Amino acid sequence: MPHRYVAFLRAINVGGHIVKMDRLRELVAVLPVSNVSTFIASGNVLFESAAAAIHLEAAIELQLRKHLGYPVTTFIRSIPELQKVVAHDPFTGEEASLYVGFLKAKPSPGAARTLTSASNEVDRLHVNGREVYWLAKGGFSGSTFTGAKLEKIVGPMTVRNMTTVRKLAAR
Repeated sequence: MPHRYVAFLRAINVGGHIVKMDRLRELVAVLPVSNVSTFIASGNVLFESAAAAIHLEAAIELQLRKHLGYPVTTFIRSIPELQKVVAHDPFTGEEASLYVGFLKAKPSPGAARTLTSASNEVDRLHVNGREVYWLAKGGFSGSTFTGAKLEKIVGPMTVRNMTTVRKLAAR
């Protein structure tokens, strides 16, 4: 029975790598997936497949590298996994912009400790499974962190605003 997945793509429509969403849907649709759609132009692809997420990640990465000419790291979550991401609320009651960083694998305990200990009065960081929760009190532009700085600690990831994650989980 097919599962409903969301692929979060890194390096789509940033840094000069512009990909139209209809082209992205075409590239993914030739894989063993169905009902392909995209959500906003930041590299969120929804689809159904009976294949395992790890195999789909590799297939999407290979397909996009072949047709776009550069690597596009892919992070796949099922809809139930996304619903758990949304339900996890490590910063209850705090007012700020909340972002989620999606990782390939759960970071080591040492990396998770390093990341959370880097929290400060502007940015709070929390690791839960394969996700990094980032509460940016000054928003993205007022943050003391960047995605690149976080990646040095926990490895490759892609970041989405929690509002986007909530909308995807509700689909």
